Amino acid sequence: MSTSYIGRFAPSPTGPLHMGSLLAALASFLDARSQQGKWLIRIEDLDPPREQAGATDSILHSLEAHGLLHDDEICFQSQRHERYLEVLEQLLKLDAIFPCQCSRQELAANRGIHNGRCHSSEVKLQSPGWAWRAAIRAIDLQFDDGLKGKQEQALAEEVGDFVLLRKDGLFAYQLAVVVDDIDFNVSHIVRGEDLLSSTARQIYLYELLNCTPARYFHLPLILNTQGQKLSKQNHAPAIQSSQASENIYYCLQLLGQNPKAEFKGAPCKELIQWGIDNWNLENIPGKLPEPAS
Repeated sequence: MSTSYIGRFAPSPTGPLHMGSLLAALASFLDARSQQGKWLIRIEDLDPPREQAGATDSILHSLEAHGLLHDDEICFQSQRHERYLEVLEQLLKLDAIFPCQCSRQELAANRGIHNGRCHSSEVKLQSPGWAWRAAIRAIDLQFDDGLKGKQEQALAEEVGDFVLLRKDGLFAYQLAVVVDDIDFNVSHIVRGEDLLSSTARQIYLYELLNCTPARYFHLPLILNTQGQKLSKQNHAPAIQSSQASENIYYCLQLLGQNPKAEFKGAPCKELIQWGIDNWNLENIPGKLPEPAS
């Protein structure tokens, strides 16, 4: 097994696994295994109010039932708060973050983009009622996505100073995901294109921390009959472990890998091995077929 390729799947325990999540998990798994790489699981349990009791166990059971077996211990973000705070302190010393008390209403007046007026505030980290934001330089950040090609985002104008520590004391996704990917040496990130807009922010943090960014690959999304992405918020149905073979075969088809008809109904282990042996990123379509209404 190669240690030069480390991939990961990072679900949030806000509900059971749905087909869109399985598609991303399978693609990241096959990409890792096809290059003799490691595949990790990280549970992104940063937001307790949104989490669903039993969701973590349900997700892990579904992955195992579908033959997606992880390497090494599972990372739980809820157990890494001290590390996130350590990185915030590092960024504070670099004068790369600042405290903020702006309300949503105040931000809405500027298209949701922070206008920089909090930069002179002086408070301590984790002071109640204060968020902490990354101080964004006026740059056009460019990167090459492995599936979407060249990407560019003017961070200051399009995103602004984004939150790393929330007012309620919870660590923000953008901070935690980068710290975790750095600490666990994640080299390749295969995920849904709904996260493409977050990538420039994450690369910006990599650069602040003087680390080389992972290689990103953003997959097309499965949509529901209303044209919305499958998600727990949109009440996407949970995948059934009793239909694991059918689910894997369907995802291989959506990913453009063209599994042979004779593999329908084959055990997940055989389907996945076929997927590893025949994996081709170039076959992934730019857009998935519209669902039947």
